[in-house]
Amino acid sequence: MKLPDTENAVFSRNMSLLDCETACKNNCSCTAYANPNITPGEVGCLLWFGGLIDIRVYPQYGQDLYVRLAASELSGSRNKMGSAEVPLFSLSKISRATSDFSVDNKLGEGGFGPVYKGLDEFENEVICIAKLQHRSLVKLLGYCIQGDEKMLIYEYMPNKSLDSFLFDESRKWLLDWPQRFHIIHGIARGLLYLHQDSRLTVIHRDLKAGNILLDHQMRPKISDFGLARMFQEDKSEANTKRVVGTLGYISPEYAANGLFSVKSDIFSFGVLVLEIVSGKKNRGFIHEEHDDNLLGHAWRLHKEGKSLDLIDECLGSSYSACEVLRSVHVGLLCVQQPVEDRPNTRTVVGMLDGEGSLPSPKKPAFFFHQSETSSTSALPLLSPSSVNRVTLSQVDGR
Repeated sequence: MKLPDTENAVFSRNMSLLDCETACKNNCSCTAYANPNITPGEVGCLLWFGGLIDIRVYPQYGQDLYVRLAASELSGSRNKMGSAEVPLFSLSKISRATSDFSVDNKLGEGGFGPVYKGLDEFENEVICIAKLQHRSLVKLLGYCIQGDEKMLIYEYMPNKSLDSFLFDESRKWLLDWPQRFHIIHGIARGLLYLHQDSRLTVIHRDLKAGNILLDHQMRPKISDFGLARMFQEDKSEANTKRVVGTLGYISPEYAANGLFSVKSDIFSFGVLVLEIVSGKKNRGFIHEEHDDNLLGHAWRLHKEGKSLDLIDECLGSSYSACEVLRSVHVGLLCVQQPVEDRPNTRTVVGMLDGEGSLPSPKKPAFFFHQSETSSTSALPLLSPSSVNRVTLSQVDGR
């Protein structure tokens, strides 16, 4: 381009482009800079102060002009994504790092194979997770947007997701009880940060075993914030016509009426706790003596004073009875039908730590299978063909 009029500019000889950039950044009044060629082999520095007049753009010739802008002046997705303060990687760099996306370097996939998200959901996850820092949340290292490709680069989790252990008969024995209780506690700590201790109130909306990643020491990390919603401190609930989440974990008020809050995450956490204790999925749970789902089965055992019967058979007798009973009790309190009866996240953490006495849980929501007729169940609103691992973008009536 043709450089602007130099009436408001200052010229200095023998300055490199980097020196010129530094000089402009160190002066609050500097609006632009350039590093023009004076004579062959000699360059200088032009600094502009004030308006840039008579700029012309040429398709092939001219000088490079570096204009200083406030972050708020950047438009489009770059402004939105740039505020996330995470590195932007090129597709070629990611391709090299994964040996051109070799199958040997593939860690896993979603319910229908490799998952591709829309731009809004993708940007939501980048911005959300970039604002959050906690040892129980997965760390976002960077992202890439190039053409139709949209990628998130997370810290490496060598043990993959919790469900790859919990629901695999050949691997679940690797999760002993101390590890399971530590995982329960770690997830609760992560939720406490999201709900109450971070700068914003964050509702995850898709808390499930598949979204809990495990590091090399089997410590849990909450992941996948594509469906999360962020609120200021004075608000923690909302209503939506587009219900998203995973069958088996969605709270009744959310599935039936689109109402979600931190208590929706608490419900999902309760389901997850009962799954970790039992080693069984809530959705698709079958028992030969009744038609209750996992939540109903756990509540039935609790009423009969047999909560220890819920423990995963692969653990044998190698567990702390006190911790198991407390975990089942807390899980049942979290999945109660009335929203107001579910404990808040700080109370959940306290109860797991053994603080205070525990109130008696009421009948859980989604007590029966879909084949049962019950006013407490909203499952007829959900698609019967969906499976436990699938995240829904929308739930329709049938």
